[in-house]
Amino acid sequence: MMTGRNWRPAALVAVVVVGLIAPFFVQDTYLRHLCIIAFIYAMVAASWDLSLGYAGVFNFGHIAFFGVGIYATGLSAKLLGVDPWIALLLGGVAASAVAAVIALPVIRLQGVYVVLVTFAFSQLVLQVVLSQSQVTGGSQGMVRVPTLWLPGYNFLRDYKFGYYYVGFALLVATTLALRRIATSDFGVSIRAARDSEDYAISRGIPIGRQRLKVLAASAFFAGIAGGFYVLYLRVASPEVFDFSTVSLVLSMVLVGGTSSIYGPVFAALLLTFVSEGLSNVDGLGVGRFILVAVLMVAILLYLPKGLASIFARR
Repeated sequence: MMTGRNWRPAALVAVVVVGLIAPFFVQDTYLRHLCIIAFIYAMVAASWDLSLGYAGVFNFGHIAFFGVGIYATGLSAKLLGVDPWIALLLGGVAASAVAAVIALPVIRLQGVYVVLVTFAFSQLVLQVVLSQSQVTGGSQGMVRVPTLWLPGYNFLRDYKFGYYYVGFALLVATTLALRRIATSDFGVSIRAARDSEDYAISRGIPIGRQRLKVLAASAFFAGIAGGFYVLYLRVASPEVFDFSTVSLVLSMVLVGGTSSIYGPVFAALLLTFVSEGLSNVDGLGVGRFILVAVLMVAILLYLPKGLASIFARR
């Protein structure tokens, strides 16, 4: 019989195996596209939970880090001619560097002031993108971004087979890395600072430094997700900074469960496919958004700690 100690690793291995063999059974290109988009949102949601759930930093500028990754990767690959694989990494580095800058005032603030500053930062990044239209494309966006490549392999003619595996690999690597950070001594320190700052200070935990580190770390993975997003779609649009994107990813975090890396990942996959499935129902139209909202409210009502609480009970 499987014990409580070893059931989770076995379940994770099973999920990875299913993810690896899924493209061989799912031949429809659009379903593969949905999987890729779900992988991207899962990376953004899980990385947001590191700062929001584990560190307790009400950072509403996380989508801006995602956007920075998009434009940093797109501009590096298109205008500077940087190899797309390297540009992908540069997207994460740029997002992390920007997060370190915005963290300087944030680490000295609390509560609603953190929300206001980080949200204002997100709008600032949007205005920079719009104002520098000669470089970023402005409201029209940036198109024809170079795509990923491998010797002798064409990512554009494989029915999204290669993109699926790149996205899946990035999601697995991101999830494992975030989980490792959350369970390390560093993760323990940021949770202590979240629960009781006085206790954390008494134990010698540098709260400001730890919050700066957690913002930079979470932004790095959001930037990587943004880089893959623009290399996959080959389009960078300022619409990624919209409040609709913020609310969507935040919903994934809350439905999945804060302080749980796996929860937001599962919620991202669930909400992406449920929403798309409802869109195919005849006569439903915009009513699908209402049904998705009702589903989210029901989950939060009966599972206040999100879907992750199911696994915690197990």
